[in-house]
Amino acid sequence: MASMSQSPVSVIEFATPFVVFLGDITAETYAKTGVGLIQWRPGECVGQMRLSSSTFDAGVPDVTAAAARAAGARSLIIGSAAVGGVVPAGWVPALCEAARAGLDIVAGMHGRLAALPGLAEAAAEGGARLIDVRVPPPGLPVGTGRKRTGRRVLTVGTDCACGKKYTALQLTADLNRAGVDATFRATGQTGIMIAGRGVPIDAVVSDFVTGAAEVLSPDAPAHHWDVIEGQGGLFHPGYLQVTVGLLVGSQPDAFVVCHDPLRTHIMSWPDFALPGVADVIERTVLIGRLTNPGIRCVGVSLNTSKIPAGERARLLARYAEESGVPCVDPLIDGTGAIVAEIRRRFSS
Repeated sequence: MASMSQSPVSVIEFATPFVVFLGDITAETYAKTGVGLIQWRPGECVGQMRLSSSTFDAGVPDVTAAAARAAGARSLIIGSAAVGGVVPAGWVPALCEAARAGLDIVAGMHGRLAALPGLAEAAAEGGARLIDVRVPPPGLPVGTGRKRTGRRVLTVGTDCACGKKYTALQLTADLNRAGVDATFRATGQTGIMIAGRGVPIDAVVSDFVTGAAEVLSPDAPAHHWDVIEGQGGLFHPGYLQVTVGLLVGSQPDAFVVCHDPLRTHIMSWPDFALPGVADVIERTVLIGRLTNPGIRCVGVSLNTSKIPAGERARLLARYAEESGVPCVDPLIDGTGAIVAEIRRRFSS
């Protein structure tokens, strides 16, 4: 198999500093692209653009397009990850204004920026570029199922927007700090923007999803770990097909289950109850054994940001006891306990 540098993996470059455009998003879960970029590339963000005071506040200064440009911003990144992946019509005038001001427009939506009414003309007027991140690279193969060298750990979730990307990023950093050679492999628009490269797995034609996952994480040295950003959820009625293809193609030796303990139903699918962590572990092992019979769970990642401080320790301990693996909140505790579990189970 070709090396990473030769494989058809998208390389995404956009000019910085940038401003995050949040439009009229009111829920944090749908602002995850903007929030993720602010969190993981903080020194490059000059502020946020919101269409009203009721729009979700990402905690950075509000700016206009002109003010962002004056502050040195070179790109506007659409911070939405809404269902369907389209830019609402009500956002287009503000995007055109930003493009005329000379800001490159960057989006990770399924729809193409050039198709938005008047945006291509506004970009030409302002000398701005239109950059679509959610475009699969050409030449993706059908999956082979062939066992690859190196080690892999995949983040899986009980739902969407429950910490898979954040867990993978933190786990990569903590593995490297522990002296383990590890690489973050991005599979979603935000992860690709943070890492600068990857494959937007949910934009790949279904027949090539497993092949795309194989290309994303090619043969590697025996003790190298690829930390693969998960997508969707195996119990998700809308997005499980992406999750299955990524799981089978990734061939993970290990996986971490990501979970929001306060969520009761699949986000935006109120007729579907959220699965339990144990259910996700069981189904992940069942499907993952197709291409890696040795697959095993090495940790649980919880989002405890809304849990009272006095209850956090008990909650983490309960999930650890029930699952039999370490349980952490990666943004509060780090993933050191999961790193230790990986080293313990895969020391040979």
